Amino acid sequence: MKFFSIILLLTAITFSGFSQNKDAIVGRWVNPSGEAHVEIFKKNDKYYGKMVWLKNPRDEQGVAKTDAKNPEPGLKSRPLLGLEMLKDFVYDDGKWTDGKIYDPKSGKTYSCNITLKDNNQISIRGYMGISLIGRSETWKRVK
Repeated sequence: MKFFSIILLLTAITFSGFSQNKDAIVGRWVNPSGEAHVEIFKKNDKYYGKMVWLKNPRDEQGVAKTDAKNPEPGLKSRPLLGLEMLKDFVYDDGKWTDGKIYDPKSGKTYSCNITLKDNNQISIRGYMGISLIGRSETWKRVK
């Protein structure tokens, strides 16, 4: 019985060491190219992200860049700064799932999951259909 209690205690300590704070992704992140910073925030019980900084926020004429590739004509003129590109993520057992990511370079929206690699890196996985077919990027926390 004593052996069983020790195993149970060690198991509980191990699992508690791996538990994550569901708000751990909240903060400012930079994409791999360094072109944009995205602020991830919590609204009610879901997580969202918007562009809060761009390396080149203006085009060659000095005009603020817009969402020109958006398939909806009425949204093509909205500015990229402040654009909500991550939507509706829910925390589920160490991952943020069931969200959407919008790519302003293509005007396409993909299903997406986020995984915390460590306190300063997240893995963003965008995909269509099943998550096996998609692309992953590692974003770093802005210091």
